[in-house]
Amino acid sequence: MEKNKIVLPDYKNCIANLPNSILKKFGVPTVGDSLPLLDKYLEKDYKNIVVILLDGMGKVILERHLKADGPFRNHLAGIYSSTFCSTTVAATTSVMSGLQPCEHAWLGWDCYYPQINDNVTVFLNKIQNTEIPAADYNVAWTLTPYENVTDKIKKAGKEAHLVAPFLDATKNSFEKICEQSKNICCNKNEDGAESPRYIYAYWNQPDGLLHDYGCGSIEAHECMIDLEQQVAKLASELEDTLVVVTADHGHIDTEYVYIQDYPELFDCLVRKPSLEPRVLNLFIKDGKKEFFEKEFERLFGDKFILMPKEELIERKLMGTGTPHELFSSMLGDYIAIAISNLSIYCGKQKFVSLHASLTPDEMLIPLIVFP
Repeated sequence: MEKNKIVLPDYKNCIANLPNSILKKFGVPTVGDSLPLLDKYLEKDYKNIVVILLDGMGKVILERHLKADGPFRNHLAGIYSSTFCSTTVAATTSVMSGLQPCEHAWLGWDCYYPQINDNVTVFLNKIQNTEIPAADYNVAWTLTPYENVTDKIKKAGKEAHLVAPFLDATKNSFEKICEQSKNICCNKNEDGAESPRYIYAYWNQPDGLLHDYGCGSIEAHECMIDLEQQVAKLASELEDTLVVVTADHGHIDTEYVYIQDYPELFDCLVRKPSLEPRVLNLFIKDGKKEFFEKEFERLFGDKFILMPKEELIERKLMGTGTPHELFSSMLGDYIAIAISNLSIYCGKQKFVSLHASLTPDEMLIPLIVFP
């Protein structure tokens, strides 16, 4: 990776645009721009439209592990961008809703919610780095709800399905995800529903293996080969079906430090950093901003961009749409954005590979189409 090279999100050509292409195809009002890369394939009518999201399978991972003449790279429609943050919470929520991160406000793995004045691990609904429930309700769904694309399609009288392990614990292998997707495609349309039908299928690999073993690991390599073979088999068995394969973000092998090991810096913080180890949301104590800026620049100036909240909002890094009413209040005084392979943790969990920031490895994702 070229040092300090970054890729800004393109909110006319990113993962948030894909579901708007689906909505447009189904005659349902969109909530943003559609994805030109996909629109041209949707000009033809199909009985089934299947979108498979393979978590973490960025452009660099695809090219590193799969042959150029194999099914995935041979059916590559193009490369486009993730959202910022380039992470599952933000990007898959965009895929599910059609909204940009500033609009849906599911910003990263750990989010600060002013209503409870604490950082919450969004998908787990727990206080950051603990097993303590964040509230007696689901914080993210209560404070930042959104309407799912599949629900919108169903309301319009069409058929739509979600297939994912977090919805059905029995779907604990990619083989089972493909099997269920195939069964849905081969069934007759539900009573009263018109073609086409939409299936969104999510699988949590290669992301998990990349985190644990790294981008070049044999574990990730074998997983990628298996995923490609299973999708190619599924596509070959389906008739009158468009199969689209994509990812939410890429990955980068990282080095790491703990912010607590820099006590003068850590003492400037009102609370622990939130969002991600590669994109830190920082609330600074009164009277400490000038010192914090200088000390952070001294320690990490060649590794991170320390961006004031106002600049991040002005540059629309988290989206060009109308921000959610909570968006601004969820952000601290500064956002520290990794431009190298260094990550900054505030807890003891650490991974070999990470994502969320603006390097090409993290931001660039493939659109693979089996027409």
